[in-house]
Amino acid sequence: MNDYRQLRINGQRLWDSLMEMAQIGATQKGGCNRQALTDLDKQGRDLFVKWCEDAGCNVTVDEMGNIFAQRPGTGSKGGPDLPPVLTGSHLDTQPTGGKFDGVYGVLAGLEVIRTLNDAGVETEAPVEVAVWTNEEGARFSPAMIGSGVWAGEFDLDYAYARQDKEGNTFGAELERIGYKGQAPAKPRPLAAAFEVHIEQGPILEAEEKTIGVLSGVQGMNWYDLTLIGQPCHAGPSPMEGRRDPFMGLHRILDQLYKLAEEHAPWARATFGDIRVEPGSRNTVPEKLVLAVDLRHPDQKTLDAMDQRFREIAARIAEETGLEHEIREEWRSPAVAFDTKCVEAVRSAVADLGYSNKEMVSGAGHDSVYISRVAPTSMIFVPCEKGLSHNEAENAEPKDLEAGANVLLHAMLKMANPG
Repeated sequence: MNDYRQLRINGQRLWDSLMEMAQIGATQKGGCNRQALTDLDKQGRDLFVKWCEDAGCNVTVDEMGNIFAQRPGTGSKGGPDLPPVLTGSHLDTQPTGGKFDGVYGVLAGLEVIRTLNDAGVETEAPVEVAVWTNEEGARFSPAMIGSGVWAGEFDLDYAYARQDKEGNTFGAELERIGYKGQAPAKPRPLAAAFEVHIEQGPILEAEEKTIGVLSGVQGMNWYDLTLIGQPCHAGPSPMEGRRDPFMGLHRILDQLYKLAEEHAPWARATFGDIRVEPGSRNTVPEKLVLAVDLRHPDQKTLDAMDQRFREIAARIAEETGLEHEIREEWRSPAVAFDTKCVEAVRSAVADLGYSNKEMVSGAGHDSVYISRVAPTSMIFVPCEKGLSHNEAENAEPKDLEAGANVLLHAMLKMANPG
């Protein structure tokens, strides 16, 4: 097949693969709970590896459990060592996750390879699909640690030592499920990297656009805010004399929500987890630990939000007689994607005739780290009501098919240069 312009992926096959994968960890509400390095994660990985081997791919696993399935290129013009064009995402989910977050990016990449096989299309450069370990960060913090180690953001020992809430370490769990591979978890040359993903927000659906052409990812900071007061009896202790961490916390939350409003529409402030000590119903707590997530696509604005957060916490803690500490868990600066990769996506969208919108990602993705060591960009498709990290997460088959078609043609452009 010499004219690739008419080439399209098999949308029904992509949908069937998504639904089959969704059975692993399926929840009663229609979502998925397939957290990283669990037995269910292993089942999902095993299924993906089988599908890749059936498609003729060479499969390798690195020290972080990242899986790489490569379809060889011809190398007829550039030689046998041409760097691959890579795509991929993740198979792990949130505890109340959906069927498409991350999984779509992995299986769309597999569908690209299956489509090339069906049509007998050879590429100059190899084409490769990656499964990155623990993108969600739901079981092991921080998020995106598989791609982060691979890209040099974290070292291997740091990753292996991360613990879940039961005290299980990342390294022990990786070995237990049999996905601690031998390949070095470190960067190697890539011609380009793409990731296709559901938007996880409402913009494309609201504007009735089929494809999001991504130019970057917003910056994000994760913190643990600790407030320490004095425990006392819930009954005899007058309200005015208490050093109650919750009395400081509600004022801090109010100020941080206002901070997000000041930098609307792109600023985000989220408080996704809280731990109370000693955690007794009739005792004013001694300590609160709150997970704080601040985001903005402009790095200067995010830095300003960081400074304001620290000032707000310090002032209110002092006014309410509390001790406070801010521990920075993770910092991911704003990302600008590679212009050639963005143009490859833009050109593919134009050739295919899909409606589209240029945008930045509000969520973190493995492409954040990949972009630091390889030319990278992303493709978004709409998801229903912008809902994600939710068992009701949904996407239209026609949109998923369109995104995979854009991925196919963007990869072909980069795998057949000139």
